[in-house]
Amino acid sequence: MQRYEGRRVLITGAGSGIGRATVVRLLREGADVVAADVSESGLKETTALATEHAGRLTTVVVDIADEASVREAVGGAIADLGGLDVLVNAAGILRSAHTHDTTLEFWNQIIAVNLTGTFLVTREALPALLVTGKGVVVNFSSTSASFAHPYMAAYAATKGGIQSFTHAIAAEYAKQGLRAVCVAPGSINSGMTRDPGLPEDTDWSLYAKLRPALLGEGFADPETGFVGPEAVAGVIAMLASEDGAFITGTEIRIDGGTHM
Repeated sequence: MQRYEGRRVLITGAGSGIGRATVVRLLREGADVVAADVSESGLKETTALATEHAGRLTTVVVDIADEASVREAVGGAIADLGGLDVLVNAAGILRSAHTHDTTLEFWNQIIAVNLTGTFLVTREALPALLVTGKGVVVNFSSTSASFAHPYMAAYAATKGGIQSFTHAIAAEYAKQGLRAVCVAPGSINSGMTRDPGLPEDTDWSLYAKLRPALLGEGFADPETGFVGPEAVAGVIAMLASEDGAFITGTEIRIDGGTHM
């Protein structure tokens, strides 16, 4: 299936997890991709997984919380690609703490990367996306935006903000052909979910309901309750392709029924 042949895609958070899986998926479907991440070593690992598509993949190191870094990276990506059809804002961080122990520095760091970073990258990419008349922005919310995830108040707040931001730009630019959608992953195996930094005195009974309904062969691991990031990459591939042409201003929950 070559839904992305001739399409130009920028993916942040491409050095690991869902971002990396999305790079590989869209390359396989024919896209020209710029993979962006704060981790140069992570980008090298992503490149190593996509050697058969090396001619259609370039990488750029970017700190999405830094305005100057974003301007340089996004501008360079658009120049390299000769335009932009799809932006996937997969970059983000997950940190956990008791809310009463959360410092302002801790709070601001998560806001700066997840929410402000998504805004900065989107802002810089919008002019190029609008030129196409069919631009697509895929943002990353989380199941934590709509369902209780203890010790993750700051993270959840950013993801709720990203959902609202996505709805706003979907309405603002619909007449110019832009689509903006969110994915809301849950129970996905990635670097951030493997070590979310939960407090030592975590009350695990609060997580009793946070397991997917779809367990076993072909679904989530019965022991961990997690599934691979490719599950999300496949949904992103649909949403940003012509198969998702009538989807905008909404979020798609991908959690195996954890929050039914």
